[in-house]
Amino acid sequence: MDITTFSALTDPNRLRMIELLRQGPLTVGEIAERLQLRQPQASKHLRVLLEAGLVEVEAVANRRHYRLRREPFQALDTWLEAYRNIWSERFDNLDHYLQQLQRDEHQQD
Repeated sequence: MDITTFSALTDPNRLRMIELLRQGPLTVGEIAERLQLRQPQASKHLRVLLEAGLVEVEAVANRRHYRLRREPFQALDTWLEAYRNIWSERFDNLDHYLQQLQRDEHQQD
C-alpha cells in the first residue's frame, strides 16, 4: 500500500470529497458548493487526490469532472483485509472471555 494514498486521505475535506464522489462524478464547483469550500481550496484538495491516483478527471466541454478510481480502493481493501482478520479474531477472543466471566459470575451467585 502506497503511503501517498494514506497521506491524501488524512485531510477531512479530502475524505468528504471521496464520500461525495462515491455517488458519481462531480465538477470542482459542485464539490466546492456541497462542502461549502471556496473553489480554489476544493481544486487544491482535488489536485492532491489526483496526484495520489485516487481520482481521475475528464474534461467535458469547459468543465472538469472528477470521479473515483476503483483500483486504489481495491488495493486498500486488500491491504486492510489482513488487519480485519486479526481484529475479528481478537474481538472473538474478547467475546469468549466476557462470556466466560459472565458464566463464572452466575455460578458464584
